[in-house]
Amino acid sequence: MLKGRWRTTGSALLRIITVWAVSTLTMLLLAAVLPDFHLQSEDGDSVTRTALTAAWGAGAFGLLSALVWPVLVRALLLVPALVLGLLVFFLNGSLLLIALRLIPDGRGAADPQTAVVVAAVMSAVASATSTALAVGDDGAYRRRLSRLAVRRRRRTGEDGRHGGLPGTVFLQLDGVGHRVLQDAVADGLMPRLASWLGESPTGTNATGKNSTGKSPAGKSRGTCAGDPEPGPPPTHRLVPWRTDWSSQTGASQLGILHGSNHDVPAFRWYEKDTGRIMVSNRPASAARLQRRAIERTGDGGLLTFDGASRGNLFTGGADQLALVLSIAARRGRANRSRAGYFAYFSDPANAVRTVVSFVADVGREIGQSVRARLRGDRPRVGRGGLYPFIRAFATVVERDVVVTAVIGDMLAGRTAVYADLVAYDEVAHHSGPHSRDAAQVLARLDRSVGLIAKAAEHAPRGYRIVLLSDHGQSPGETFEAAYGLTLKDLVRAGCGLPVPRRAQRTRSGAEARDAARHAVLSALHRPEPEGAEEEPAPSGSDPVVLASGNLALISFPDVPERMSREHIDRRHPALLRTLASHPGIGFLLVRSEEHGSVVLGPGGAEVPVSELTDDGPLAGMGPGAADAVRRTDGFPHVADIMVNSMYDPQTGRVHAFEEQIGSHGGLGGEQALPFLMSPLTLSAPVPDGAELVGAEQVHQVLGRWLREAGGPQVPLDGPEARSVPGAGCGSHMRTTVARTAEDELDTA
Repeated sequence: MLKGRWRTTGSALLRIITVWAVSTLTMLLLAAVLPDFHLQSEDGDSVTRTALTAAWGAGAFGLLSALVWPVLVRALLLVPALVLGLLVFFLNGSLLLIALRLIPDGRGAADPQTAVVVAAVMSAVASATSTALAVGDDGAYRRRLSRLAVRRRRRTGEDGRHGGLPGTVFLQLDGVGHRVLQDAVADGLMPRLASWLGESPTGTNATGKNSTGKSPAGKSRGTCAGDPEPGPPPTHRLVPWRTDWSSQTGASQLGILHGSNHDVPAFRWYEKDTGRIMVSNRPASAARLQRRAIERTGDGGLLTFDGASRGNLFTGGADQLALVLSIAARRGRANRSRAGYFAYFSDPANAVRTVVSFVADVGREIGQSVRARLRGDRPRVGRGGLYPFIRAFATVVERDVVVTAVIGDMLAGRTAVYADLVAYDEVAHHSGPHSRDAAQVLARLDRSVGLIAKAAEHAPRGYRIVLLSDHGQSPGETFEAAYGLTLKDLVRAGCGLPVPRRAQRTRSGAEARDAARHAVLSALHRPEPEGAEEEPAPSGSDPVVLASGNLALISFPDVPERMSREHIDRRHPALLRTLASHPGIGFLLVRSEEHGSVVLGPGGAEVPVSELTDDGPLAGMGPGAADAVRRTDGFPHVADIMVNSMYDPQTGRVHAFEEQIGSHGGLGGEQALPFLMSPLTLSAPVPDGAELVGAEQVHQVLGRWLREAGGPQVPLDGPEARSVPGAGCGSHMRTTVARTAEDELDTA
C-alpha cells in the first residue's frame, strides 16, 4: 500500500512539473511573438534569467488559476451561461496580470488586451498537456471523487452508513434496443456488460450460449483446443420489455419514474382544450406531465426515499436533482437546471477533461459525416450546422456530468439513483442504430458503466447496478426522402390546401391533390345523406401535423372535440383515403360515430378497435400492438388522426416523419423492444414465460427491487400517514410525500 501511495504521489508530481515546464515554454514563445508582452528588463536579460522569469510567471498563473477559479465559479452560479463564458476571458486575463506582478524585480509586463490573449493560450496549452498526461487515468479520477465525497460527508455530518443495506443505481442507456445490446455484447464492443452476462469476448457465456440463450450459429461446442473459452459466471440477467404505442423517452421515463404515462400519446401532440402543443423535452411540458402523473397515482415517484435524479426528464420524486428538465424553469440557486454543470466544472480537472473531449468529438463527427458522404451511405440525413456541437454535448458534456453526479451519489451513500445517458440515442438518430458511429458510442458507454462500477468500491455501502433502456430505434429512410414530400404536405394536399411546388411535382402530392379535387366535384353532384350539412373548412382551420419519429398526429384545432371519421369525410372527403392507401403509411386510428373507433389500413381495410387483433392492418407490428392502440385510443388528448408509418418485417425498416434515419415513437421493429438488465441477486422481473409490457409495469418491477433491499419502512403516525395504494417503492410512499412533490412543481 505504501509503495502504491508513493507511486501515485510521484506520478502526480511528475504531471505538475511537466505542465509547469510546458507552460513556461509557451510563455517564452508568446513573449517572443507578441510586441506588448515582455519578460525582460529594458536593458535585456540573459537567456537563463528570462527563462526563470517565465517559469515564475507560469507557476504563479497556474497556482492562481487552481485556487481562484473554483471560488469564482461558485460566486457566479446564477450568472447566465453566456455571460459567464465572456467573463472567463476577462478573469483569465486579470489573473495573468496579477501573476506578472508577482515576478521578482517587475520583469513581467503586458497590456490588458494582450494579457487576455496570453491567458487564453496558456490555459489551453496547460489543459491540453494535463489531459494528455491523464488519458486513461480513471483511478486518479475516482480517487479525486472519493476525497470530495469524504469532505462532503464531514461537512454535512452524514456518515454514509445505512445499516448494511445496499443502494440501487438505475442507469438508462437511452435508445439502446434489446437487439442492439445483444449484438454489441456479442461483437466485443461492451466487455464490461459482457462480463456481467457471463459472456466471453466471442459472445458465449459459461454455458456455451450467448445472451439470447442459444449457441452461436455455425460454431461447434466441442472440447477442441480451438474452441472459445467460456465466459465468467453471469452476475446479471437480460430481458426485453415492450413499450407502449408511444415508444419514446417522454412516455417511457414518465411511466418508469412516476408509475403512469396515461394521456401521453406521442412525443409531440396538440391539446384542444388548452390550445397548447405539448413537447416532452420542453421544461414547461415536462413539469406539467409530471404533475399530472402525481395527481393520477398519488405517488411521489420511484426516488422519493433518499433518491437522486440525474440527467432525466422528470424528478421521480427525488430531492437530489441535477440536469432534470421538469424543474429547469425554476430559479432557485440550488436546483436551477444548470446547477449540475457548474458543480461539475468547478473542478478544473473536470473542465479540462471534458472540454478537450468535446473538441475531439466535434472533429470526430465532422470526419464521420464526410466519410459517410464520400462512401455514398444510404439512407443519410444532413449532419451539418450546429449538429456536431449538439452531438458532442450529448456524448461528452452531458455524459461526463451525469456520470460524475452518479459517482458522487454513490460515494455519499444515497439509496436510489436514476440517471439517463443520452449519447447513443442522439448519434443513432443521425447515423443509424446499427452504424459504426453508434457502435463507437456504445463502447464509450460501456467504459462509463465500468467507471461507475469501479467507483462503487469506494462507496460506504454496497450497490446493485441495474441497466435499462426506455426504447430502441428502428432504421429506415425518412418519409420525405422516400416519397419527395413531408407528411404535412401530403395532409394539406389531401385537404385540398396549397402545398409547396416541390410537393406538387411528386407522385404522392399530385395523386392527393387529384383525389381531393375529384372528391369535391363528386360531392357537388351527389345528394347529401339525410341530416348531413355541408361543412366548408372555416378560415384558419389548417390541420396541425406533428411528427414523433414514425408516429404522426393530425389535429383540427377549430373543432373542440375529437373529430369523427364521418366528420372528417364530410369536410375533407379524400383525406383519410389518401393517407390509408399511401405506401409509406401502415395504418390510421380515427374515431367513428358508428363503431367507436376504427383502424384504417391499405386496400380499404377497416377494423373497429374493439375487434382489433395483431393481424390485419397491424400485421407485423409486433405482439401486443392491438392492446397498445386500444390503450392510446382511450387517452383524452389522442389526436383526430393517429398515423403510424409502414413497417417492413423483412428489413426492420420504418419511415420517420422527421429528419431521422434511426427513429422511435410508434410501432414497428426494434424501437418497441428495449431491455432490462438486472443483478441475479434481485428477483426475476417477471415469471418465466411471461412478458414485461409497458413502462408502468417496469415501474412496478423497479419499485419491488427497491423494497427488496430497503428493509421495513416506519410509517408516520396520524391520519395523513396512510399508504398510497400501488406505491412504487413501498410503504414510505405516503400521501404527504406526493403532496410535497406536487408543491415542488408549482413554481415550474
